[in-house]
Amino acid sequence: MDTRVAVIAIIVENPDSAEGVNSLLHTYRRYVIGRMGIPYREKGINIISVAVDAPEPEITALTGKIGRLDGVSTKTAYSKK
Repeated sequence: MDTRVAVIAIIVENPDSAEGVNSLLHTYRRYVIGRMGIPYREKGINIISVAVDAPEPEITALTGKIGRLDGVSTKTAYSKK
């Protein structure tokens, strides 16, 4: 199956959902190229960017599951290749 490279942006506003985000990223770890997390203490949020190389249905499944967590939002940008 063809894969796509994408960057998933995740904003975690509910600290109780951080474990769920990490669990999902662990489940999909075979597709993760790299990730960066930034705690923005002044606003009480965490910003995470995750680069992936995966089949598009897998990316959609991951972002859908993350986006359903309480206090978590996500957007995805895909490469054109």
